[in-house]
Amino acid sequence: MKNTISNTLKAGAAALFFVAASGCVSQATVDEIRATADKAVQDAAAAQQAADAAASAAQAARSTADSAQRAANQALQAAQASQACCDATNEKVDRMFKQSQSK
Repeated sequence: MKNTISNTLKAGAAALFFVAASGCVSQATVDEIRATADKAVQDAAAAQQAADAAASAAQAARSTADSAQRAANQALQAAQASQACCDATNEKVDRMFKQSQSK
């Protein structure tokens, strides 16, 4: 994106230079070229603003995704801890049942 903006500005400046350097240019032509260059600068600024807004939105999305991943990891840890507790309880119940059967 920055290369496109830079290339547009360079092309506008080069066109203005060559036309002005030719010496056979009317004031209307110079004004038209200047207007074209100004429009290119405005377009480049608008493109930069759009790129900045897109980068900001991407950063916000990344932050949201990171938060969601942290929450998912915490939920997974809680589920694993609950499963371990359940497994331990089942093992205790099985041992108690076997002990009661052996008596």
